[in-house]
Amino acid sequence: MKKASVIMIIGPLFLLGLFLFPLWNIMLGAPQYPEPLGMNIHIDGIRDMNEFDLQNIDGLNHYIGMRTLPKAEEMWEFSTFPIVISVMVVLGVLIGLLGYFRKVNHNWFLSWFILMSILGVLGMYDFNAWMVDYGTNLDPNAIMKLSNPDGTPMSYSPPLFGKADMLNFQVTSLPSTGAWLMFTGMMLTIAAFLLGWKNSKFQATEESNKLANS
Repeated sequence: MKKASVIMIIGPLFLLGLFLFPLWNIMLGAPQYPEPLGMNIHIDGIRDMNEFDLQNIDGLNHYIGMRTLPKAEEMWEFSTFPIVISVMVVLGVLIGLLGYFRKVNHNWFLSWFILMSILGVLGMYDFNAWMVDYGTNLDPNAIMKLSNPDGTPMSYSPPLFGKADMLNFQVTSLPSTGAWLMFTGMMLTIAAFLLGWKNSKFQATEESNKLANS
């Protein structure tokens, strides 16, 4: 159980990478831009991939009526997500320590993973809802008013995951370093649970054998 608990302590610490590295990356490539425009989505705000990228993206979006990219103080998520991640790191490490001293069993490791997974899904849902709103609620007085073949207003929502063509841009949306560190940490907690479960079964078998031989 001690080895499993050490792994459980280490796993949540990987989430601290979200304070250093971006969670998600969105790139916009077009023939007129030899260097694609990009933005990194951090848990506390949106930042340039390269200098002036956000400024250039906002300039392009202005023509089709999209709002400027939000500042950190304009979205509650950017103040809430760091708190949530901090709490989950502390909670995960605490559970690992309690497991090390045999105060809780391996099922607590799985419970942390499930809770973190639920929070992750809710975060992805919120992120996607923001992108849909950002790309569909356009300024009716925009310089360019483009429509789909059926006459409905064109949507410019970037994909949550993968690639999509938007006008003459190819937009790529993929998880970045922070997301992979979070994934690694969560997989470590699953490994801790499985190792703890295996140890508990082994101990139960040994105790059963001792009772049978006594």
